[in-house]
Amino acid sequence: MPSIRWREPAILSLVSEAAVTKFTPSVGRRPKNRYGGILLGGLVLAALWFVLCRQLSNEWSVNEQYSYGWFVPFFTAYLFWLRWQDRPDPRPVAGRKGSVFAAITVLLAFATLFPLRLVEIANPDWRPLEWLHATIAVSVTLALLWKIGGKPWLTHFAFPVAFIFVAVPWVSPIEQPIVQGLMRVVASIGAETLNLCGVPAQLEGSIIRVNTGLVGVNEACSGVRSLQTSLMIGLLFGEFKRLSIPRRILLVCIALATAFVANCVRTFFLVWIAATRGVPSVSQWHDFAGYVILVAVFTGLFAAATLLGRKKSRADGVAKPDPHERRKPSRAQTVPLSWGVGALCWLLVLELGADSWYRMHERDLLRREQWSVRWPESAPGFREMHIDAGVKSILGYDLGRQVTWLAPQLAPSATAAHTPICSMSFFRWNAGSTSILRARAHRPDICLPNVGWRQTSDHGLRIYPVGGKIALPFRHFSFTWNGPGENPSSFAEAFFCVREDFFRPGDEQFDVNGEQPSGWAAADRWHAVFSGLRNPGQQVLELVFVSSHALDSATVEERFAKDIQHIIVVNPATETGARVIPKS
Repeated sequence: MPSIRWREPAILSLVSEAAVTKFTPSVGRRPKNRYGGILLGGLVLAALWFVLCRQLSNEWSVNEQYSYGWFVPFFTAYLFWLRWQDRPDPRPVAGRKGSVFAAITVLLAFATLFPLRLVEIANPDWRPLEWLHATIAVSVTLALLWKIGGKPWLTHFAFPVAFIFVAVPWVSPIEQPIVQGLMRVVASIGAETLNLCGVPAQLEGSIIRVNTGLVGVNEACSGVRSLQTSLMIGLLFGEFKRLSIPRRILLVCIALATAFVANCVRTFFLVWIAATRGVPSVSQWHDFAGYVILVAVFTGLFAAATLLGRKKSRADGVAKPDPHERRKPSRAQTVPLSWGVGALCWLLVLELGADSWYRMHERDLLRREQWSVRWPESAPGFREMHIDAGVKSILGYDLGRQVTWLAPQLAPSATAAHTPICSMSFFRWNAGSTSILRARAHRPDICLPNVGWRQTSDHGLRIYPVGGKIALPFRHFSFTWNGPGENPSSFAEAFFCVREDFFRPGDEQFDVNGEQPSGWAAADRWHAVFSGLRNPGQQVLELVFVSSHALDSATVEERFAKDIQHIIVVNPATETGARVIPKS
């Protein structure tokens, strides 16, 4: 005989809940303050996460590798909403233990947030700070959830809250070896596959030489972007299907393997296009191949997640609440109203204080003498270098040009075919929120290894006087290029200068004594904070001498010191020391 479930009428349900609210002091006491605390707590978390996402958006907008980050905050909110639908009954920690622990966590996080904001505003490219900022936002959110609902809520909401970490850029010591390693592996697999298919291909670093020219496996084609996107999609689908931890790990491994194989197929296809239709045809198929690979990876991961979800045991699933069963009155603790007011005021004071710090120092900043370059158009072999549209989009410069010419003075006895070549790049970024990030991303120790060069030495910084008016700091690097054999087939000496439009009074001594920091060292980052430098205009000058024979570093430096006197042009219309407040 089927059982009969008695359903309580809606009106009786409301009456019973009202009665519980009236006669249960722990639940029904001061409902206005309870809802006020919830509202303020939500505003605090919204403000905290908004500042984090705004800071991370600098990298998302500049670096295509992390462009998927724009979707992650929406996925995070959606995953949290899904978890909220089947949240467990709260079990707050008894006594004052929960409140004290949560209060200490929040206070430590908020105390760290102020110096963090001061430093990261002046250094938007310092990635360890972005990880610290994300950790603070996640820790505060989880601490409040633990106070309200205890351990059940902490474990239940941990994944959607921590999902934001997939959008935080990897730190350079981890990212650069992976990028360069993937470029070489993908290029090697592509070249070997072409040879097996009867298409002659020769591997030179991360460059594949075919009968129609050279095809480079650059950073975008290395697979790291699809690797990171696949990692995000794998974690997302694993949460949608509520897979167990071992199955989620398996799905992530499938995602990484799928991304790697798909990118090898993409590289093979593009190089085959270059070998059969010409190198210029690659640009016509590049984006199309990328979109096809993305759709294929997305579809494959969705099918894998569905298959793993069907095979999971009943114990792996999450029990859904019975819609006919009336939910018991909530026993969740509320956030005190004073907490919300204090936290919201602190966040407001923090942002206003950080902005005031830079505005106060910007009043004392002095404008440097403006300089530009004189292009050596009369040099032998002078020619313009085409800048790819994708490179323009990534760098986002306001003014830029690349040229190259022959430098026979570095090797007088060399034949015409082995004459050293000098290439020069000049880019300028006007004041803006991403000017520092974009300028510091175009460095020889980043760009050259990404196209197959290997850095052999860093000769440090040296000041070069120009025309007796100004002195510019250049950093000197040495690189080698390994061709088909084990021995280097090309050598390069690179000189790099990044210059800001403003400086703090008293810093002129750095230009004279040669103590100017490199532009991306830790000391220079702290110096920018103490000087109140944020979003200044930047310009970059880079000269690279390339030869088929090893060049003497001292000889190249001596030649560079002479050439730079004719290349740099000081703008006479600018007045050194003029007080100008840069645009924020």
